Amino acid sequence: MSQLSKLLKGVEAEWKTLETISTKISSGGTPKTGVSSYYDGEIPWLRTQEVGNGDIWDTDIKITEDGLKNSSAKMIPKNCVIVAMYGATVGKIGVNKIPLCTNQACANIQLNEEIVHYRYVYHFLLSQYEYIKSLGAGSQTNINAQIVKRLEIPIPCPESPKKSLQIQKEIVRILDTFSELTAELTAELTARKQQYSYYREQLLSFEDGEVEWKTLGEVITLQRGRRLVKNQLEETGKFAVYQNAMTPLGYYHESNVKDNTTFVICAGAAGEIGYSDVAYWAADDVHSCITPDYINDKFLYYFLLTQQHKISSQVRRASIPRLSKNVLEKLKLPIPSKEEQARIVSILDKFDVLTTSISEGLPKEIALRQQQYEYYRDLLLTFV
Repeated sequence: MSQLSKLLKGVEAEWKTLETISTKISSGGTPKTGVSSYYDGEIPWLRTQEVGNGDIWDTDIKITEDGLKNSSAKMIPKNCVIVAMYGATVGKIGVNKIPLCTNQACANIQLNEEIVHYRYVYHFLLSQYEYIKSLGAGSQTNINAQIVKRLEIPIPCPESPKKSLQIQKEIVRILDTFSELTAELTAELTARKQQYSYYREQLLSFEDGEVEWKTLGEVITLQRGRRLVKNQLEETGKFAVYQNAMTPLGYYHESNVKDNTTFVICAGAAGEIGYSDVAYWAADDVHSCITPDYINDKFLYYFLLTQQHKISSQVRRASIPRLSKNVLEKLKLPIPSKEEQARIVSILDKFDVLTTSISEGLPKEIALRQQQYEYYRDLLLTFV
């Protein structure tokens, strides 16, 4: 904190628009999608759904030289700050680490390096996400290039460009350190999730004759829940109410399913599989799995996760997606000894805590590092 105070002591900032500190702000274009010769080339072409508050090293789609020449897409140099202007990612910020072109929904900001450091602008615009998004119009809250050009950013010591850039670079160094910590933890989480999936598949794969197999309908009671209307839900209710998603619809003072039970959503987010270690209320779009003594409830949950794709493929796609109870009853379940089930559950529980727990695992650590980054970002970028 003393170093930060020293860095910012007596520093005054002048607010300038992005237009005045940039050499160029442009948007891109989209080659005609019906012309095959415009696509599957070698030129990276960025879409807004790929802008997600971070560095951009590649794109999902590549276009050809013909596609570039016959569209409004234009190449931009690396280290531009890119703002998503349309769609679900509106207001998100990225930095292209390679030369590329973009679609028309990206605002591409080439900054004047004699005035401002590009990552200083990147970090500041990250802090303005909610504000930028609020400037949009229409059902998707789209913004436009004119709005982006008018966005203001504080430039420290504007009368001394050399000192200003020194301050900006030090701010960038501090914030990038926190960003790198978060990125490292996120990469670790991705690797652990892949490892988790691998071991889950291995532990729950059995050779023919190794264990007994039975259909769910033979050994599990699929208990359908009972509907609650919205005015029955209670803010102070003790038990979560699950209906058509993994997020509780609300809460109720009673439960109709005991703790440590696997359940499957059968309408809405049909096919999704959940597990609750506390009692809950299952609504009519939920089937809870009531197990006999020789089947470990958590073992059943982990096995059904390996069948997620198969289950989802049987969902009837309509205005409201639905999953038939018969689909679940026909699934075949391996039944090793109770001791073996417990061993498998113990191993997978450890991975589950590491990869999904927001109170103990990597997700908690990532959230804490992100909070730390945002705290120092606000401290460093508030010149008052």
